[in-house]
Amino acid sequence: MSTATTTQLSEALDTFAALFDEALVAGEPDRTAMTVATAALDGRPSARTVLLKAWDERGFVFYTHLDGRKGRELQENPHAALLFHWPRVREGVQVRIEGPVVIVSDEEADAYFASRPRGSQIGAWASRQSEELESREVFNRRLEEVEREFEGRDVPRPPRWSGLRVRPDRMEFWYGAQYRLHERWLYDCDLAGDCRKRMLYP
Repeated sequence: MSTATTTQLSEALDTFAALFDEALVAGEPDRTAMTVATAALDGRPSARTVLLKAWDERGFVFYTHLDGRKGRELQENPHAALLFHWPRVREGVQVRIEGPVVIVSDEEADAYFASRPRGSQIGAWASRQSEELESREVFNRRLEEVEREFEGRDVPRPPRWSGLRVRPDRMEFWYGAQYRLHERWLYDCDLAGDCRKRMLYP
């Protein structure tokens, strides 16, 4: 039976939190790994694996170069789909999340960038993400140049490197079962913020 209450999204987030903890206990190699699917304005989709870096009631955050392919697509068409797959949890669990995307605040991005290893900070400056690279040697030279530029001082966040937050308006929990008789629960929210919980056929 469907319901339409704003508490349903809180329930979905609590369910995610419990499964996220289970993934750690189950020994998933990286429970933060998630597929991010985007689409260009012409409808052409693309997907890649990134790492979840923060999540709360505001949404799910990952970081990237805003001028790379996924960054460009999410600025042109600010909607994304996320997929977590934890095969070691129970009989296998998938969590699907969809929603609009916003860029995190400069303060939030600065704080996260400052927490990264210095090598990763240097790499963020040296990389022209998704652009053609002539050779690995060219990239290595760029790394050396950036290291010299910031030698002896903190590495600031590049101006076009930031976080993207997916605000969930749909969350589905897929629980694996024998004979492909899986259990699926969908939480979806309307524009007014009212959310419904529904069971789906496998």
